[in-house]
Amino acid sequence: MSRSFSNPTALQMMRADWRRHWTIYLMALPVIAYYVIFHYGPMYGLQIAFKDFQPAKGIWGSPWVGFKHFESFFNGIYFWRLIKNTILINVYELLFSFPAAILLALLLNEIRSSLFKRFVQTVSYLPHFISIVVLAGMMIDFLGRTGLINQILGSFGIEPIDFLKEAGWFRFLFVSSGIWQGIGWGSIIYLAAITAIDPTLYEAARIDGAGRWKQTLHVTLPGIMPTIAILFILQMGNMLSVGSEKVLLLYNPLTYSTADVISTYVYRKGVLEASYSFTAAVGLFNSVVSFILIVAANNVIKRLSENKLW
Repeated sequence: MSRSFSNPTALQMMRADWRRHWTIYLMALPVIAYYVIFHYGPMYGLQIAFKDFQPAKGIWGSPWVGFKHFESFFNGIYFWRLIKNTILINVYELLFSFPAAILLALLLNEIRSSLFKRFVQTVSYLPHFISIVVLAGMMIDFLGRTGLINQILGSFGIEPIDFLKEAGWFRFLFVSSGIWQGIGWGSIIYLAAITAIDPTLYEAARIDGAGRWKQTLHVTLPGIMPTIAILFILQMGNMLSVGSEKVLLLYNPLTYSTADVISTYVYRKGVLEASYSFTAAVGLFNSVVSFILIVAANNVIKRLSENKLW
């Protein structure tokens, strides 16, 4: 039978644990303070999603309007476009970007030359350290009508394509550039998981006559499946979140039909138009849906396998 939190014995155990590990608790204080101040503290301001917030009156002085801003967002002309674009970009990243890091890790694991392996790892990691601003600048230069890509296409007699001004190209360019920039960095955690696999499993597989492909299929993949499951659950939690910085740097009114996502809409309405209550409502809706998705993904993975986030 569990003891209540106020039980003296429990308090004595907590005091003893504090005296024994006080340095560790002290080291944790800055991290706890960071999350309390910058993550939990601002949640107090979520109430402006249900108010007609006016900076001069403050949060408490602003009048309550209930679900007015939520209704305005749901009934807005851009609602379905924003949802569609946000989900499609995330689905494409889930289908192509997420498996890309796993595939690279599996391929790197098969390289026997340590020198060549380190070279490939270094080359694949480097794009991660390029800032989003620099990446966007590179894409604008390379993909412009007079850019390198169009010069190469022109040498084959193909007419120049204004990639960044045609809505049909945006999702492909966004996802493919994300793969190039993040595939090496994303493979690190899978490589770490592969190194934790018991080598005797590979030996047993070789004795049974399994080649490299079957070893990968029946030993390596099951060995890293818990890692894949956890990262998949976390990815599902971001299904309504797309990096607004990259989209803001690359999109324009000509590509709004495929590029405009929830985060960029919130930026335009909140920062440029100062509609703080409206954007708070949109952000709260985004967070609630993301929470539901991550819980649902965790429950599905838990039922299908023994892997779970909690």
